[in-house]
This record gives sequence, C-alpha cells and structure tokens, in this order.
Amino acid sequence: MAYSIREIAAALGAEAAGDLDLVVTGAAEPALAGPDQIALAMRPDYAEGLGRGRAVAALVAPGTDWAALGLRAAIFAPRSRLAMAGLSAMMDPGPRIAPGVHPSAAVDPSAVLGEGAAVGPFVSIGPGCAIGPRARIASHASIAEGTTIGADALILQGARIGARVRIGDRFTAQPGAVIGGDGFSFVTPEPSGVEQIRETLGRRTDMTPQRWSRIHSLGSVRIGDDVEVGANSCIDRGTIRDTEIGSGTKIDNLVQIGHNVRIGRDGLICGQAGVAGSARIGDRVVLGGKVGVNDNIFVGDDVIAAGGAQVFTNAPAGRVLLGNPAVRFETQMEIQRAVRRLPRLAAAVAALQKAVRNPGHGD
Repeated sequence: MAYSIREIAAALGAEAAGDLDLVVTGAAEPALAGPDQIALAMRPDYAEGLGRGRAVAALVAPGTDWAALGLRAAIFAPRSRLAMAGLSAMMDPGPRIAPGVHPSAAVDPSAVLGEGAAVGPFVSIGPGCAIGPRARIASHASIAEGTTIGADALILQGARIGARVRIGDRFTAQPGAVIGGDGFSFVTPEPSGVEQIRETLGRRTDMTPQRWSRIHSLGSVRIGDDVEVGANSCIDRGTIRDTEIGSGTKIDNLVQIGHNVRIGRDGLICGQAGVAGSARIGDRVVLGGKVGVNDNIFVGDDVIAAGGAQVFTNAPAGRVLLGNPAVRFETQMEIQRAVRRLPRLAAAVAALQKAVRNPGHGD
C-alpha cells in the first residue's frame, strides 16, 4: 500500500508541512529509511539519524526545522507513541486469510458465520457457535461449542477458545492463546497443608497423605469489546460464574488469569503476570511484568503495580505498588535505600561491638 503525507497526517489528526502529495509505502528508523519510507524521528536523538538515511519525509516533534534536516515533507507528532499507534495501524496489512471458509476447516453445520468472515486452514468451529461479521480466523485455531464472538475479531494461529465463551467486538487473540480452559481448583478430603498454614499463618498440625479432587469448572469466560489476549496467555473458565475481562483491556504474552477473576475496563496486564483465582481487578489497572496478584483480593481502580510486585493484600484505588510483598512505591524506595546502607551499618555495629569487648583499648 502507498500513502501520501496528506493521507497520513489526516489519519493521525496531525499537522504537516512541505510536499503533502509525496507518497510513501512504509516506515523505518531514520538511519535505515529509504526514499519511499517515512522516517520515525520524533525525538532529537532519532532526528540525528536522518543524515545517515535516505528519507525525504519524517514524523518529527513540533517545532522541528524539517527543511534544515534535508526533508521534503514532515508530519508533526506531539505525542510520539500515539502517532506510532496510528501510523502502525494504518500500515499493518494484517495476516493473509482468504475470504470464505478454507476446504480443510471443520465448521459444524449449526455454527453461524457472519458476513465477510474468513476461516483459514485446519480451523475447528464447534456446534452452536456464532461468529460475527468480518471475523478473521487463522490456521489451526479452534472454537468450542456454544461460543459467541463479535464483529471484526482476529483470532491468530493456534488460538484455543473453549466452550460457551462470550466475546465482544474487535477481539484479538494472538497465536497460542487459550481462553476457557478449566480452572486450577482442587480440594482434599481433610484440610490440606495449604489450608492449615493459611489459618495458622505458617504452623502445620500434621502431615498426612492426601489426595486431590478436582473442582470442575461449570462457568465459562466473558470478554468485552476491544480486548486483546497475547500469545500463549491463558484465561481459565469460572467455577460457577464466568471469569470476566472488561472492555478495552489488553493482556500481554504469557499471562495467567485464574478462575473467577474479574478484570475491569481498559486494564494493561504485562508479560508473565499472574492473577490468582477469584481476585477482582478494577478499571484502568496496570500490572507490570511478572506481577503476581493473590487469590480472593481486590485491586482498586487506577492501581499501578510495577514490574515484579507481589500483591498479597487489597490495594486501594490509585495506589502505586512495588516490591515483594508489594507496598507503596515511596515506601519501597525507602526500604531499598535502607538496604543499601546495611553494609555500612553492619561495619559500624561491628566496630561498636569491638569497642565494648575491649574497653580502654588504644588509650
């Protein structure tokens, strides 16, 4: 695809200058850009690379003297990452999935496909499914019985969607995502060691052989509009009620969402985060990479948990958390400063101990 600078600026809602009819076919970093690519030079250190490349058009920061940089056209981007979002969406062709249903796909006769749906090779769609218009389903994906998916879905290679899952419009499942597997819920005939230490905060009364019995997952998963689930991430079905993911929430790769979890709107769940069963996550919550959230707790609206935080207790709305166990960000910074002082403190204590053991030494 080819785009004029005028078309790109209009799509981004940005101002532009120079030859607005100049046409580009792609985007590149400044030092690597060719004459048919728009260079991404929104920061001064990136703009310095324009002299090493061959771009004649660029995305630049407002106020940049684009002509002095040897450009024929420029688009001004006050928020560089927002401009990147718009530009990348415009230029991404998406996966190539032929219209219609591939001959190797197994689509149950009772399933309903919306107008313009594209179903790739070796896809399986079970009985009673309803797939919305313009859905694109790539090879080897499977959708189990009774599942409904809204309009404009993109389900990529090898994604697995379980039975009776309900998904809204504009859903994206990256390769290998698994939605609607059984929850990890087991019980023993007598109170298990885990139950004992929860009740006693660490003490165990006995250790006897025990066998685990599965608590089957009778619920499913309910997902709102504009949700994305990353590669190899898993969202477990609920035990009785559905696990819920609110509209606009984005889930990164390798994330585990346990059974009965409820996540609000517009959340951001980063790679390798894990949310244990029955936790409730509010709206606009950000969980950084490798964040863990304990079961049966509540994380309030607008909480940000920095990478690696382990959230064991309820978190009030708006709190910024860091550490293991997670505490207020500023408290964790004080803890870290204190930890760095420990070697000097230990040396001072050792000197005092030596002085006490040897009173008058050196007089």
